[in-house]
Amino acid sequence: MSTLERMRDWLRDHRLALDAALAAGVLVSMVAGSFVDAHGADGTTWSARTPDVLSLALMVLAAAALVFRRRAPMKVLAATVGVSLVELVTADPRAPVTMSAVVALFTVASATDRPTTWRVGLLTMTVLTAVAMLAGPLPWYAQENLGVFAWTGMAAAAGDAVRSRRAFVHAIKERALRAERTREEEARRRVAEERLRIARDQHDVVAHHIALVNVQAGVAAHVMDKRPDQAKEALAHVREASRSALNELRATVGLLRQSGDPEAPTEPAPGLARLDELADTFRNAGLPVEVARSDSGTVLPAAADLAAYRVIQEALTNVRKHAGPGAKAEVSVVRVGPVVEVTVLDNGPGRDTVPGQDTGPEQEYGRGHEHGSGPDTGPQEGGGHGLLGMRERVTAIGGSCTAGPRYGGGFRVHAILPVKNHASALGDPV
Repeated sequence: MSTLERMRDWLRDHRLALDAALAAGVLVSMVAGSFVDAHGADGTTWSARTPDVLSLALMVLAAAALVFRRRAPMKVLAATVGVSLVELVTADPRAPVTMSAVVALFTVASATDRPTTWRVGLLTMTVLTAVAMLAGPLPWYAQENLGVFAWTGMAAAAGDAVRSRRAFVHAIKERALRAERTREEEARRRVAEERLRIARDQHDVVAHHIALVNVQAGVAAHVMDKRPDQAKEALAHVREASRSALNELRATVGLLRQSGDPEAPTEPAPGLARLDELADTFRNAGLPVEVARSDSGTVLPAAADLAAYRVIQEALTNVRKHAGPGAKAEVSVVRVGPVVEVTVLDNGPGRDTVPGQDTGPEQEYGRGHEHGSGPDTGPQEGGGHGLLGMRERVTAIGGSCTAGPRYGGGFRVHAILPVKNHASALGDPV
């Protein structure tokens, strides 16, 4: 840091010392000006003269008042104007005591608002100029009298300009800080949304495939001794489901890699184009699934396409886990005007109707409502986040999702997805 910068920082921290130095400079200027007489006997001549004691005392008082110009600008202005009026009325010839009032007026204009500057400035100009013109031996149109008017007016204008510039710079800095805070908040919001999206994907992938692995492993263990062929087939499904789970987990974890990582996955996210493949995985797990579609030619945005796939995947997974033996599922995808409606129905009574069964998972899916969980109940203690994740995913793209028991038994999941992009979408999934 240079000497000039250190001095500037020191003066910024010691404003009273700076004002004292300014007051000393003004005093020197007033005293020096008081020794000059611009009106000689032979016209405009310059000759040395000595100011009287009263003028010297008034100059010292005015300079001393300027030391406190930042702490009490209005009081300092009143004091310097009063001293200047005494000098204008009593001195002959006059000493430039009005210089202190000019500095005080500049301070008031730079420290207050524009209306105050106008009022105080006009009052100071009027009082000092009127007294200068009406008092003393000089004619009213003398140069010194007009100089009082000019200097006070320039002081008010300069102070207002300094205040305006200071306010402008402060506004720019404040706007820059606000923009920086906004960028940080936006970055945090995007990170939170991305974490939520990844968490939903992880839940959908793990819940779907692990449920299938669990079912097929149970089948293999049951028929291992009596029907080894069926056990081998079940184990093959287990291997295929686990391989799919690992592949999708690897793809999801790949989202956390750096953008330039060449190992980042490039496989597109699943959508309704893979609906038949999804249904086959559940059929292989022993769940009869019927698929009906009337959305041919409809191209959903990437986010809506993924949301539709995940809703169906989660709903069928919950049917397989909670609907009970003998349950069947129906999936329909229908285009209705500007939206696509996805519905998943099942006719299962739920395992909580069987004595001795654990009812925790059923409460997550909304079954067991007769035990206190309603159709839109969020995840309970010990349950999962399936329904909550479906609703969040669909709501994020401007749609709606409802889930609840069907009249006469079973469960129904219904999602409405917009065909066009929605402003609140998180963007195309990777």
